[in-house]
Amino acid sequence: MKAFSIKKYDKKGALELTDIPTPIIKDNEVLVEIYAAGLNLLDSKIKSGEFKLILPYNLPIILGHDVAGVITQVGAKVTQFKLGDEIYARVSDFHIGTFAEYIAIGEADLALKPANISMEEAAAIPLVALTAWQALVENAKLKKGQKVFIQAGSGGVGTIAIQLAKHLGATVATTASEKSFAMLKELGADILIDYKNEDFETILKDYDVVLNSQDNKTLEKSLRIIKPGGKAISISGPPTREFAKAIGANWLIKTILSLVSFGIVKKAKKLNVGYFFLFMRADGAQLKEITSLIEAGTIIPIVDKVFPFNQTNQALEYVESGRAKGKVVVKVK
Repeated sequence: MKAFSIKKYDKKGALELTDIPTPIIKDNEVLVEIYAAGLNLLDSKIKSGEFKLILPYNLPIILGHDVAGVITQVGAKVTQFKLGDEIYARVSDFHIGTFAEYIAIGEADLALKPANISMEEAAAIPLVALTAWQALVENAKLKKGQKVFIQAGSGGVGTIAIQLAKHLGATVATTASEKSFAMLKELGADILIDYKNEDFETILKDYDVVLNSQDNKTLEKSLRIIKPGGKAISISGPPTREFAKAIGANWLIKTILSLVSFGIVKKAKKLNVGYFFLFMRADGAQLKEITSLIEAGTIIPIVDKVFPFNQTNQALEYVESGRAKGKVVVKVK
């Protein structure tokens, strides 16, 4: 089968198109023929080596976390899926590899593809929707009547998080460029802030939750708009000692992450605000819940561009440019 892989960490290097054997599945896995794969900044960060401390992959690896496709083989212990099922997934860390023609995926990561969307739209959903779900539902326990600030509303996570927050009954504020305002209003954003010309810190106050996806300076400003007892959830760092414990990291990594996050944690405590670093995980059961919202029309996928499989490098460059509105996908079949 054909697959795009890397042999070494390299920020500027391209993915290499290789010919490798089709994966052999384990008893708890299915083999999926890939129809479409979603791209994420996480793929770029792994390629550059940015996450090698917390995700120590053995190189070479095939990149890609999001997938939509059809099951062509079923492991002996798989009970919830059958041959021919159309599925989608964010595959588990250390089992990635969706920039390929086939992939073996653990049953626990899978959900049936929503019936009302295409393979390309389905491939755009898992990582960003699970991020939004784990931030707003699982962690923040966002409730009706609360206020949430979702940064970078027109990005992959932002477009889904806005819709999910509105479904949960929250008031939603977001930052974007003015040309994205109409789309974001349609998705449910109540307060739209032009990040080029406005300072959200002078507009927002007493927020229950902030979903931070920007740099540390923006995170620090975000802490000051949260009311006492509220929470900042960051998907862009800094990672904390608690996160290191959760992934079973060694004492050295725990110490490094304690130092890296010390300033933010201290500032949050001083303001009586919670700080949580979220590194989303694969979860087929949560994805099934998200499927229900998609099939009900509550959440719609936002796809900016679909590239052919042989242009996976160009697709990743487009993601890295920061210009995408919603998600970027490669069509494999």
